[in-house]
Amino acid sequence: MCRIWVDADACPVKQEIVAAAKPFQAEVVFAASIAHSLERWREEGVRIIQLDPSDQSVDMYIANQLQAGDILVTQDLGLSALAMGKKAIVLSNRGQILHEEQMDYLLAARHAHARIRRGGGRTKGPKALTKEDRSNFQQTLTKVLAEQQEKRLGYRIDIRVYSDEGGKDE
Repeated sequence: MCRIWVDADACPVKQEIVAAAKPFQAEVVFAASIAHSLERWREEGVRIIQLDPSDQSVDMYIANQLQAGDILVTQDLGLSALAMGKKAIVLSNRGQILHEEQMDYLLAARHAHARIRRGGGRTKGPKALTKEDRSNFQQTLTKVLAEQQEKRLGYRIDIRVYSDEGGKDE
């Protein structure tokens, strides 16, 4: 069974995750501190883990539970790096699949921005999430789930779309 781990403290795409997971019967695990209410997400196929509000408790819990092939949705680059070390698939909240080759650059940039802020400077935060970002995220997650299902089943499902005129579109 495929599991989707969600660093749920500040995740803006919970609804898209639950919707994408249902057709694949993937288990969704929302992990967050007890300071965040997740009760509205309690339903079949969704597990909620609430942890103490200490600084890294959610990240460390997820990192310790992840297994190869699990999917992780997070904005946290440190957690992303740990997940990649366990051969998990990491998605950002905007639907970007993160790869190990990017991590050195991303972590260095995060460190540089933190130094600027500690020195009293300002850095730009992320842009507001748009409908297009949400759609892109859901499409990417659906594609990843389909690929994982194909690996588990041992065969590829070929989906073709035909137009009304009877010709093949894709």
